[in-house]
Amino acid sequence: MTTARDLIGEIDFDPTELKARYLHERDKRIRPEGNDQYVEITDRFAHFAEDPWADRSFSRAPLNDHVDVVIVGAGFGGLLAGARLRDAGFDRIRLIDAAGDVGGTWYWNRYPGAACDVQSYIYLPLLEELGAMPAHKYSFAPEIMEHSRRIARAYRLYDDACFQTSVTGMDWDEASGRWSITTDRGDAMTAQFVVMATGPLNRPKLPGIPGIGSFEGHTFHTSRWDYSYTGGDTYGNLTGLSDRRVGIIGTGATAVQCIPHLAEWSQHLYVFQRTPSSVDVRDNAETDVDWFASLEPGWQQRYMANFTALVSGYDEPEDLIGDGWTEIFRGLTGIAAKDASKRLGRRLDPLEKAEMMELLDYRKMNGVRGRIDGIVEDDHTAEMLKPWYRQFCKRPCFHDGYLPAFNRSNVTLVDTDGRGVEQITPSGVVVNGVEYEVDCLVFSTGFEVGTGYTRRAGFDVRGRDGIELSQRWADGARTFHGLQSRGFPNMAFIGFIQTATTVNIPHALAEQAGHLAHILREVRDRGFDVVETSQTAEDEWQDEIARTAVMARSFYEECTPGYYNNEGRVSDGTGYAAGMYGGGPVRFFALLDEWRSTGELPGLELRRVGQ
Repeated sequence: MTTARDLIGEIDFDPTELKARYLHERDKRIRPEGNDQYVEITDRFAHFAEDPWADRSFSRAPLNDHVDVVIVGAGFGGLLAGARLRDAGFDRIRLIDAAGDVGGTWYWNRYPGAACDVQSYIYLPLLEELGAMPAHKYSFAPEIMEHSRRIARAYRLYDDACFQTSVTGMDWDEASGRWSITTDRGDAMTAQFVVMATGPLNRPKLPGIPGIGSFEGHTFHTSRWDYSYTGGDTYGNLTGLSDRRVGIIGTGATAVQCIPHLAEWSQHLYVFQRTPSSVDVRDNAETDVDWFASLEPGWQQRYMANFTALVSGYDEPEDLIGDGWTEIFRGLTGIAAKDASKRLGRRLDPLEKAEMMELLDYRKMNGVRGRIDGIVEDDHTAEMLKPWYRQFCKRPCFHDGYLPAFNRSNVTLVDTDGRGVEQITPSGVVVNGVEYEVDCLVFSTGFEVGTGYTRRAGFDVRGRDGIELSQRWADGARTFHGLQSRGFPNMAFIGFIQTATTVNIPHALAEQAGHLAHILREVRDRGFDVVETSQTAEDEWQDEIARTAVMARSFYEECTPGYYNNEGRVSDGTGYAAGMYGGGPVRFFALLDEWRSTGELPGLELRRVGQ
């Protein structure tokens, strides 16, 4: 009988032993129930949520006007929604954002080394429409920020925008068919439609370490990098740290990018690690101008679709991207299963496929761990940097300067063996009973993900009959296609609520934005004022979400804790990956396309004001 091991050829590892190691590493990182790993950004840390780049002198008169659409959030989701709605003929479109400009994540993340980890040719939205060429294969933060501004200028999204403005409340008025929106600037505006594009990664979080408030040195969060203290900019040159002992807590994707710069410029750098990241080759380079000029019309959509298909396990005839992401997925997903099926002359059954995927994952991660041995000179440090979990338990990282940074004599990796930092004192950080004195603590601890939607948004919403969104979603989000929720007419959600996630997030946002624009254009052109999902459509989508989420949940239950699985508490129904459409982005995009092609707006209720 053919086994999964037969399908992948010779292996030089014991799968049973590896799985036991993975589960052991997971278990020692799971905190007891009630032991909150994070604390709120309040009191002495309240400034961590403030905007260090805001114009403190900014002021304006309150607005009491009416617009066609209010979009809350000016990141890629809000920008794409605005662009597509502008294409659909909507006139007054208002972006509202607490930040001082567009950009979302790329407004806030200005830490040294910040860059996209998906090729800029498919990551930066609307390149072809705007005739823009990225300078590098992987764009750095300043260029991404400037491209965000380019989108806003091209689609006139600055015209009615409200920056340095936070929404404080939204109320639906059934009689007028409008939303009333209030803000901390005293605004009391109305809009026919509201789009929530607040994003999942916008509210910084801090680790719940005893004594965190006692540290007397300098502190900041990576999403609010303090260049007045460190010197330099996003490209490095952190001259202010030349006589400073710096500690950084967190070793995720952000830390992987900024640690090489901290290592280069700090007098001494202590890296406090709970769980190491998987770090593979980045190989960034300047854009080949001749190649870019040779791209034929429609290239960006083709490249995005090709990439998304490959990283979803589909066997494309050509890999147009050819990067670390597609290399991983070609070896670990349905493409490998299809090759095995050809050799067998039959399709693999689900158990065979799952076993083969697991073995291929072990092999790939052995390669990642082997790369560490080949770069990091100290054997003990190399061992501590090795990730012991499946490839997609955490977002894979790609960087060519991270691992070599640990060969520097001024860099110390302080591994906590999965337990995390024990204590923070007035002068430093305690791990395994040893205090490491530092002058500055950098928190690279990410953003709130597992908390409620309205908490992350910063305000609640009152829909029809006064029902609050926090109440309606108390037991989890309820939507139709992740876009609309019963009881909240003329409101749409752009992001990752009951939709399909993908490695290239802007591609998913673009598909949602196009779908939303189609719906609102149809509502307007058919002479209606209000659109709302039917109860039946919403209920059926909940069933579909539950049906397709089973395999993903099983996978994440075995993963080491992180924001993908709400720190190992998958049963809570929270975390970045919770409640997603489990059929994957290719099927989800096709589903939306098929829905639009009917021309009937099935599952939506349209009405005129007063009816």
